[in-house]
Amino acid sequence: MSDVNPGAVILISSGETASSGGQIFETVVRRLARSPRVAILETPAGFELNSARVAGRVADFLHRRLQNYRPEITVIPARKRHTPFSPDDPALLQPLLNADLIFMGPGSPTYAVRQLRDSRAWHTLIAHHRLGATLVFASAATTAVSTHVLPVYEIYKVGEDPHWLPGLDLFGAYGLPLVFIPHWNNAEGGAELDTSRCFMGQTRLAELLTLLPSGIPVIGIDEHTALMIDFRTARCEVLGVGGVNLIQAGQEQYFAAGQSFPLAALGSFQLPQLSSDIPSVIWEAVLAAQTGGQPAARPVAPAEVLVLVEERQAARTRRDWAVADELRERIVTIGWSVLDTPDGPRMEPRES
Repeated sequence: MSDVNPGAVILISSGETASSGGQIFETVVRRLARSPRVAILETPAGFELNSARVAGRVADFLHRRLQNYRPEITVIPARKRHTPFSPDDPALLQPLLNADLIFMGPGSPTYAVRQLRDSRAWHTLIAHHRLGATLVFASAATTAVSTHVLPVYEIYKVGEDPHWLPGLDLFGAYGLPLVFIPHWNNAEGGAELDTSRCFMGQTRLAELLTLLPSGIPVIGIDEHTALMIDFRTARCEVLGVGGVNLIQAGQEQYFAAGQSFPLAALGSFQLPQLSSDIPSVIWEAVLAAQTGGQPAARPVAPAEVLVLVEERQAARTRRDWAVADELRERIVTIGWSVLDTPDGPRMEPRES
């Protein structure tokens, strides 16, 4: 395993659980040589009280839509750092080590960036992709993997001035600093409000484009549409029902569903070093999983324990020590210990 052999990256604008999204997922899964092992990262929606349901809806949809392909689907509740559901917890992330297809979807783009930047989850995802895993992003996640992320909620809902923030920059290692804007032709505002261009509207997007460093391509993806970037064939293909708009050097090109174009249209493509920018401990764990080895990993605490640990953390935050102690005893009764560390609580099974 000395060569970079990246899998395809599919960037969905919206409708990942609609009929159009089902067709996109089927197109992707047909490319895999076996029944897919799918890992769904819950992170972009981790701030929402019902984030488990947000990711769960995607899992339920894929179970139904892809049943003929017999997928093995796992939701990874990597919601927030320094909590029992941390994207830095190797035990929580174990299913990511063997995934053929990794999905992230709706939520907040900037929240996803804050939780995933330099995290164990993100480095594991990058390592797997370089070794062949397919990545599928939708909505907020599509925005988050840009070199500059659009703070949609902050501008559209809170009223902050148009601006960009550093994104996860998935394609930067390939010499392609790209910006993705889903919901390109959104029309939820009707005749009264322009909600196209990911709710920015055309006027505000024009201002935003002037704030980007020169030479960065912007890719706008219509609703219920996806762009598939295939590094192995060096081609890009438009999937779904709409089109993709490529803006660079002041020029705009439109590619309709079913059309393809060369990867070189996005910039000077290059392969990165296989393990560059990936911590050695993570790279070794990924390699061990790829070669059938058994990397050392802590046992995974059941959901019941994770919920109790999260409640205990909330009690400690409000200095309700009596409740925190009671919750600790309940965790012990189930058969687990909770250790408080600078990086957040860590769960260990108690010896019998």
